[in-house]
Amino acid sequence: MDKTNIEYVLPEEIEMRSFEIIEAELTERGITLPAEQDMITRRVIHTSADFDYAETMTYSENAVDIAKNLIKNGADIVTDTNMALAGINKKVLASFGGEAHCYMADAEVAAMAKERRTTRAAISMELAAKREKPVIFAVGNAPTALIQIYEMMQESNWRPAFVIGVPVGFVNVEAAKELILQTEVPYIINRGRKGGSNVAAAICNALLYELRKER
Repeated sequence: MDKTNIEYVLPEEIEMRSFEIIEAELTERGITLPAEQDMITRRVIHTSADFDYAETMTYSENAVDIAKNLIKNGADIVTDTNMALAGINKKVLASFGGEAHCYMADAEVAAMAKERRTTRAAISMELAAKREKPVIFAVGNAPTALIQIYEMMQESNWRPAFVIGVPVGFVNVEAAKELILQTEVPYIINRGRKGGSNVAAAICNALLYELRKER
């Protein structure tokens, strides 16, 4: 095996080296990220190794500050997959008084979804909307979760505190994201087909790590 191209990096330096490479490639591509959004988009690129996110990540006005203030005031995060839930740094979130939740594996959710002939993700969003605390919705897989959030907004005066909308796939994914983009709800959305549970978790962690640094 030819190891001449292997770069030996200490474990604690790997992430730092990765961000240095991202910085260099962004410069080569002539891309300058808005300061407020910089570390969120960079962490998404770090997670995915995909520089398309530098062009497609979309933020509502003051989105990052709004999300950070929600977390500082103890907001919870509700995800549409247990994978995203597993990826969120719950220890840092707890230090601000928040918790992360996912209802997808709940037997009650599965039963309700079957009875109403809808997805567990849609039912999960309904349950999350009933929480007493402000909720940041982190959707990385199911466009039906975003559609459900939009429909609940149309049918009542309820509004989500914040939406991270990065579902991945081909069926209704782009259309579901566009629904949220049409609203006045604060959001971080990735336009197009790309996204995923890892991206949703990366966005949450980027916000958490920025807050931890600011302490």
